[in-house]
Amino acid sequence: MARRGDTIELAVLGLLHEGPMHGYELRKRLNLMLGWGRVLSYGSLYPALKKMLRANLITEVVATTTPTTRRPRIVYEVTEAGNAEFNRLMSEVGPTAWEDGNFDIRFAFFSSTDMEIRLRVLEGRRSRLQERLARVQAELERTQAEVNRYAAELQRHGVESVEREVRWLSDLIQAERGGDVAPEATPSAATPSAASPTARTPGTTGAPAAND
Repeated sequence: MARRGDTIELAVLGLLHEGPMHGYELRKRLNLMLGWGRVLSYGSLYPALKKMLRANLITEVVATTTPTTRRPRIVYEVTEAGNAEFNRLMSEVGPTAWEDGNFDIRFAFFSSTDMEIRLRVLEGRRSRLQERLARVQAELERTQAEVNRYAAELQRHGVESVEREVRWLSDLIQAERGGDVAPEATPSAATPSAASPTARTPGTTGAPAAND
């Protein structure tokens, strides 16, 4: 399972790959990507940035002060080594790329990868969810008579959420193979798992939250 720090590192490298940013802007963009249920504090962001600075993945640049600024602002830029690391991470197609949370971040930067990598990650994610769905459906059938109707309704909601994401992934895979981009595959349309805190199937393990 990917650690939270690794997920933050990938997201920071991806954002700085698009252009330099200062800490406030980075945090704002990261929180938009992570979703409202996984708010990232400065206490998590700045240690990650310091670690990346030590590894020479990013660099600090002091921005020019203006009459409206009280002190110089630090702008972060990705280094050549950082771009290489970002490309390496985005080329991974194994189980880590399919995990809850980590998949969401990778999906946001899919435009930086080629179609073969996108397809392998999407297919891996769909396969993982299909396995989860079969397991949870079987559990639901066994426990249906043992739980109250509200607990059963919550379980059904979880199953429906996973089914919805599987259909969404299938549409994306079909679009990739057809050379088109599905309407859902836009930065403004988060994956079902990122869009709703209830999209995780009850009883399954979701991505670690980025709360402090």
